[in-house]
Amino acid sequence: MSLNKLRCQAKQSAMEIVLLLLCIILAFRAEGFFTTDNLLNVLRNVSMQGVIAFGMTMVIISGEIDLSVGSAVAFSGCLTARLVQLLSGSDIAMPMGSAIVIAIVCSLITGFAVGCLTGFIRVKFGVPTFITTLAWMTALTGAAELITNGFPLTPFPQWYNFIGGGYLFGIPFPAIIFLLCFVIIHFLMNYTSFGRSIHAVGGNAEAARLSGINVSKIKILVMGIVALLAAISGVMQSAEIMSGTATMAKGWELDIISAVIIGGTSLFGGQGKVRGTLIGVIFLGVLVNGMTLLNISEYWQHVVRGVLILAAVLINRAQPTSR
Repeated sequence: MSLNKLRCQAKQSAMEIVLLLLCIILAFRAEGFFTTDNLLNVLRNVSMQGVIAFGMTMVIISGEIDLSVGSAVAFSGCLTARLVQLLSGSDIAMPMGSAIVIAIVCSLITGFAVGCLTGFIRVKFGVPTFITTLAWMTALTGAAELITNGFPLTPFPQWYNFIGGGYLFGIPFPAIIFLLCFVIIHFLMNYTSFGRSIHAVGGNAEAARLSGINVSKIKILVMGIVALLAAISGVMQSAEIMSGTATMAKGWELDIISAVIIGGTSLFGGQGKVRGTLIGVIFLGVLVNGMTLLNISEYWQHVVRGVLILAAVLINRAQPTSR
């Protein structure tokens, strides 16, 4: 096992210990924290951002970044609502169930296509994904506002809420999607040549190319995957609030990237684990929940989270890389 991998595992273990200590402290200090309902609530609250965080882990390990995921969530939710409205309207009169299925599929395909386009621009024209996704962040927000005309769209039947707010076997349905995405991406990153290729590309793209890895294909696919996961999150978010609105998921990209960094993924690419991101996502969720139960001001919550992000970046920066 390489020294860098040992360092990565050490950071993850340290984060797990910190999370455990935080839970113990909150169990004694925050009334109602260590209850089944509250813990399930924490899991549900982190699910929609967590789904995207797993994809963001792949992106950052590959040496790229995506700043448009929050806007992509809003766009996908609004697009789904608008398509349902159109497909179930009087001119088409499609059954509501069929309209929703078609709308969701179209939103997911559109999200994936936008992500792949970002990756294509990166490999074809050499435009950094930081710039491209910054442009998409503005464009997708504008597109969501155009779709909704500035007003929430509410064409959904009551049963649609199950996708974002329902329970299955006593577990929030978004949490089930969250855990399912973790299992799938954990498997891809640890037990497939695709996952190994992502690490290789992020560690040294030229060496990966010389070893026969299609670097362009890898970068396009990881950008498409994170955009697809953002679209899935957008569908769940629209189901939770029962509408499509351009203001939902605003600022999510910062929380998502924060969770990935706190989980030990290197900003320089080539290093990171999906398991670490899982810990990072849960850590932020527990922290926010605990501060809320302790009646800590929302302003102070932002300060604490910002300091934690900075600390995680500094710790990450202090680790030498193999590049």
